[in-house]
Amino acid sequence: MEPLQALRRIFTEAEELESADELLNLIVARVKDVTGSDVCSIYLQDEIQKDWVLVASEGLSNNAIGSVRMKTGEGLVGYICENQTLLNLEDGSQNRYYRYFPETGEEHFSGFLGVPIISFRRLIGVLVIQCKDKRLFSAEEEAFLITIAAQLAGPLSSVLKQESLAAIVNKDVSDQIKVSGVKGAPGISIGLVKVIAPFKDLACVEEESVTDIDSEIRSFRDAIASVKLEIEAGEDKLASSLTQEVQALFGVYLMLLENDAIVVDTETLIQEGYCASYALKLVIDRHAKQFESMDDPYLRARSEDIRHLGLRIYASINAHDFNVQLPNEPFILLSKNLSIADIAEYANQNLVGLVCVDGSVLSHAAVLASALGITAIMGVGDLNWSKVEGSVAVMDGYRAQVIFNASPQMQREYQRLAAQENRLMSGLDKLKDKPAETSDGYRINLYANTGLLADLSPGLERGAEGVGLYRSEIPFMLHETFPTEDEQTAVYRKILEAYAPRSVYMRTLDIGGDKALPYFSFEEDNPYLGWRGIRFTLDNSSIFLAQIRALLRANLGIGNMKIMLPMVSRVEEVDAFRELLDQAVAQLLAMGLKVAKPSVGIMVEVPAAMMALPHLSKRIDFISIGSNDLTQYLLAVDRNNPKVSDLYNFLNPAVLASINHIVCTAQSRRLKVSLCGEMASDPVAVILLLGMGINTLSMSAFNIPKVKWVIRSFSHKKARQLLTKALNLENESCIREMLEDELESAGLGGLIRAGA
Repeated sequence: MEPLQALRRIFTEAEELESADELLNLIVARVKDVTGSDVCSIYLQDEIQKDWVLVASEGLSNNAIGSVRMKTGEGLVGYICENQTLLNLEDGSQNRYYRYFPETGEEHFSGFLGVPIISFRRLIGVLVIQCKDKRLFSAEEEAFLITIAAQLAGPLSSVLKQESLAAIVNKDVSDQIKVSGVKGAPGISIGLVKVIAPFKDLACVEEESVTDIDSEIRSFRDAIASVKLEIEAGEDKLASSLTQEVQALFGVYLMLLENDAIVVDTETLIQEGYCASYALKLVIDRHAKQFESMDDPYLRARSEDIRHLGLRIYASINAHDFNVQLPNEPFILLSKNLSIADIAEYANQNLVGLVCVDGSVLSHAAVLASALGITAIMGVGDLNWSKVEGSVAVMDGYRAQVIFNASPQMQREYQRLAAQENRLMSGLDKLKDKPAETSDGYRINLYANTGLLADLSPGLERGAEGVGLYRSEIPFMLHETFPTEDEQTAVYRKILEAYAPRSVYMRTLDIGGDKALPYFSFEEDNPYLGWRGIRFTLDNSSIFLAQIRALLRANLGIGNMKIMLPMVSRVEEVDAFRELLDQAVAQLLAMGLKVAKPSVGIMVEVPAAMMALPHLSKRIDFISIGSNDLTQYLLAVDRNNPKVSDLYNFLNPAVLASINHIVCTAQSRRLKVSLCGEMASDPVAVILLLGMGINTLSMSAFNIPKVKWVIRSFSHKKARQLLTKALNLENESCIREMLEDELESAGLGGLIRAGA
């Protein structure tokens, strides 16, 4: 039978199967039949123990299923995994890598052919056929098995995402359902699943006209007032559990409720004859989509706040009651999405976890969950809620996995890991007032990233030594017109005052391209390479000049502001900015304002800036490496494109070599170097950045304690040695594995996995 014909037969039969166990057994049975071999087996990886486990076989003893395990490099299967290559042997038992497992009964088999199963360049398993005769399999048989393995990689990868390995190999836990998402808040939680079914979505609201305009506006205003009271009540409810700084997250929602961009726009549409619900839908959808289209993950996540708020207002207009009966035992909330108002409403001493179909690590729900010590996993995708409602689930916030219908054995194992984790993490709070200093005295500054006023204080609470990235475009996005110079000055001054005398790095407007404003929109075929950052502001010099003046005025009498220019690729761009800065200073001095020129630096996020740094260095005082964009541009990968997002990896040797080159160039010219982006908070990457000699790391405030712990656990000398070793490795997998081993050896394994 031809490979494709055999595959079609397998997939046709597989459509009627309900479990991973049945699918795997079908595959080995059909492949054995088609190849005419005596044995067909599949090995998959246990991601916790890193073993390769026999999960299905036709021909070997059933007693071997789940019990035969091999490390990478151990046995014939381990050899295939280590080298990711085909292995064809006349007599497998005579090979030096062969390892005998008595429970398999494989002593009767000689001929061996194994091929790796690779999905999107990631090794997920091994497919093996064996025969009793001593013979090499033919080239045609090799090609056949390679084809089968390649075509089965996708379905098998999906199996591993949906079901735990324990559920696959143990019949008594076959009802377990495993889902993966993204990390929201770390931790391990076990509890009863409580589904919070979403109220009717705004997207379902249909156009409807009204004649009683005044009544409709009153209904809308009453809903606004009601939601405001709900949010304030939620803030009061959690006041004793939160620091004042974290409570400020509720201010984001209150600020949006008072924002003309939502309230006035909705009332304007009602005046035109639309019902309140439909007018609200149009306004919320427009503003949310504006944020959703942005490349910056922080800004993109703010669309969730807008949609959450819209749903709350809509529910209030329609008198929907969100109250539900909560269990009197530890429970996990499962919902499409959750706002901070929802969490406040459902939070009590028994709430241990949040699982959201949508959302990201930058969701304010995730931030609040972290502050409350609640495990959160976001973006798990659609689920059959009826199958998990009321079940006991295990949440692993480190690996962003949830196991529903968890077996008693699984629960006991995670209870043990949770106890270890509690002991390990209890020491982090003690680090707040201690410096991020290595064991041999090398000091790094840890700064916070921020954008909204309500997000400022968590950084101070977590020990931030300043603001490494303030996204100045956010006030522009929350207005219906360009904010005036006075409005900008007021916002910027609050930020500078909050952190004084600590430094605040203000990034000038990074709008354009993927960050369009509702009142200044345009379209481009490729916004990532288009009219954005410094290119946009220099082409709109009146807007830029007003912002520069506002920044200078805000800094009067404080003196802790530094200015960063985004998307710089040419020296002419810095020169043009310097001319505008001189012009702004001269104008303000003429008005009697004693402003001073601040330090000026650039974001190195375009490869051209890296190569032009020797010339740029003559015009600037510091650099900040934007690791997210720099990685995308160096690898030519859009990390938001699921087809290639797996290629986005800041541990790629080319990325590491480039960042090291930037740091060395800057140091040779006595420029201070900071780095922001996801890389700054990855424990593995932090070791390498420490070795490079970067002066400052800027990150989400909630990551500061763990990064400080990493820095205080290594010497600068050791970090430099590991950097040298990493730069000589050929791929990111080798680099991560090597550094994770170092973290384990340093007693920091709990930062990258569950347990101590």
